This record gives sequence, C-alpha cells and structure tokens, in this order.
Amino acid sequence: MPKIGMEAERRRSLIEATVDAIHERGYSDVTVAQIAKRAGVSSGLALHYFGSKDQLLAATMRHLLKDLGEGIRERLREAHNPRERISAIIAGNFAPDQFREAVIAAWLAFYVQSRTTQSNRRLLQIYSARLASNLTYNLRRFMPREDARQVAEGTASMIDGVWIRQALRDGPADARTAIAMVETYVETQIRYHQDKNALRGTIDKITLQ
Repeated sequence: MPKIGMEAERRRSLIEATVDAIHERGYSDVTVAQIAKRAGVSSGLALHYFGSKDQLLAATMRHLLKDLGEGIRERLREAHNPRERISAIIAGNFAPDQFREAVIAAWLAFYVQSRTTQSNRRLLQIYSARLASNLTYNLRRFMPREDARQVAEGTASMIDGVWIRQALRDGPADARTAIAMVETYVETQIRYHQDKNALRGTIDKITLQ
C-alpha cells in the first residue's frame, strides 16, 4: 500500500519540477514526460494527478499564489500601521522564495497561458484584484479613495513590470533594488497627495475668511 502522504509529496515534487523545467526549457518546449522524469515519477502518474500540461501549470500557479499569499499575510501580521502594511505587501511580492529566476520564468509562462486558458486567466484576475484591493485599502489612509485606487494600480503595475524586466536580465534577481524602486514610487505619491490636500485646505481657509 502507498505510504500516507505520498500523493501530496508527489504532487509537490511535480510542481517544483514544473517550475525548474520551465526555467530550463521554456513552457512551449517542455513536456509532461520531462517534468515527470525530473520529479522521479512516471509520466502516466503525472497525467493521473493533473490531467494535462496546462492543468499542471495551473496547479503550479495555484501553489505559487498560495505561498505568495501566506508570505504576505505573515508580513502583514508584523505591521503596525497602514504604511508598514503597504511595505509588507511590496516586500512579500519580492520574497526570496518567489523572486528568483525559476519562479519568474514560471510566472511569465502563466501570463502567456492566461491569454488562451480561461482558468489560468481567472487565477491571474483574482491575484491582481486582491493586490490592488489590499493596496487601495491602506493607501486610503493617505489620500482620497479614487486617488488611492489609481496609486494602487500604479504600484501593482510597477511590481509586475519589475518581474518582467528581471526575466529579460541575466544574473540573479535583485530583490532589494526592486523593493526600493516600488517604495520610492509609493512614497512620492503619498507625499504628493498629502501636499495637495494640505494646499487645498489652506485655500479653503483663505476663501472662508
């Protein structure tokens, strides 16, 4: 009889093998058989667990999203105010287990597949909406709702853009520089809106006198 937990262990091995195989060969060229061999199981077993290469990719993305969400929530628990929570969200998106070459390659494959695979697109939409919502909620402490929504979209776009640009570079991912770039954008926007609101308040006082 199979050992208890063996299926979960094999599924995880296949997911990890998928990430490494995509990084090494690219999603289009890699096969289920190659992924299975890397994971130390038969291709038949891999297909039994996931059904197809597209479904294996979707399972891999769900796994990465789960890890990403757990990492961000752990950082959020240590944050004490809205500004620290924004920083926790940003840093969580560049955590060492996420922002590395193999995972970046897998994410790019996920973005491409989401254009033609509805289930993958839905996963990406959920991730994007959650990121924008969490950022908007905390940015509202510094600016009006509509401004917070726009800055949140800009911040999310910067995070995604840094990931894509890293995929085009040679060498290891530089999380510290990536975080600093996004933090600079956020801090600049917060200061701009605070100064704008302060100026508006001054003008209103003058008008009322």
